[in-house]
Amino acid sequence: MALQYSVAVRNAKLDAIETQVGTSAILKLRTGAAPVDCATADSGTVIATLNLPADWMAAASSGSKAKSGTWQDTNADASGTVGHFRVYDSGGTVCGMQGTVTLTGAGGDMTLDNTNVQGGANGQSVTITSFSITEGNA
Repeated sequence: MALQYSVAVRNAKLDAIETQVGTSAILKLRTGAAPVDCATADSGTVIATLNLPADWMAAASSGSKAKSGTWQDTNADASGTVGHFRVYDSGGTVCGMQGTVTLTGAGGDMTLDNTNVQGGANGQSVTITSFSITEGNA
């Protein structure tokens, strides 16, 4: 039999993510595939850097946790196709979470309406409209 957790335990595990990463986290959207794990050096080009709100995730409920506030970069850093993301501490150096990025409906851990971003002096705005994490083992 697989392990099973109560909703309260699942919520506590999810809330620990934001506690560990800290307030005012930084989200970087990058080209290519994600590194093997968060301990592995960054890979790909940074396409957009988003300074997340101080309370960047809502409190977990029913085993799920959703983004909170506005996640936006008003001027993309570079041009390219976004392939993965990393969430860092407020200093932008310690990776606490990473995952895939795809077009909306394509099954990525985070989805964008347009993964082909134009950056530079007049770069496009990049907004994450929804993002959530669900804890398994119910």
